[in-house]
Amino acid sequence: MRLTKGTDIALRIAMRLAVLEGQNPTTREVAAAVDVPYTHAAKVVSRLQHLGVVEARRGSGGGLTLTTAGRTGSLGQLVRDLEGVGDVVGCEDDPPCPLRAACRLRGALRTAQEAFFQSLDPLSIEQLVAPPTGPVLLALSARPSD
Repeated sequence: MRLTKGTDIALRIAMRLAVLEGQNPTTREVAAAVDVPYTHAAKVVSRLQHLGVVEARRGSGGGLTLTTAGRTGSLGQLVRDLEGVGDVVGCEDDPPCPLRAACRLRGALRTAQEAFFQSLDPLSIEQLVAPPTGPVLLALSARPSD
């Protein structure tokens, strides 16, 4: 299973924010540090805000912070929320798969997908940034982005 680009960016942003406790970087700064275009990062930050993972404040003293729920919540649930519900394969695409009425593959892939999410359930962003990852994230220097 491959995560969408948006989920990948969201997880990188959340991890970066987790190690910047007490700092409130801007979306542009975080985008540069995790090497993603600002426009993509802005969309992802908006989604993370909606999910209650990130707080964003404008103006002087503003910036991004990871919420307690974002820091300690289930990684599996976060990935489920970011990925949305859907099949791993496009059984109902246009044109739909001719096997869809009697196919066992769809159910097997759905079971595998849930097993993937369940393996992430006990983890949190906070656990992901424990050493050696946290220090590497802190060492990332902001590079100019789009």
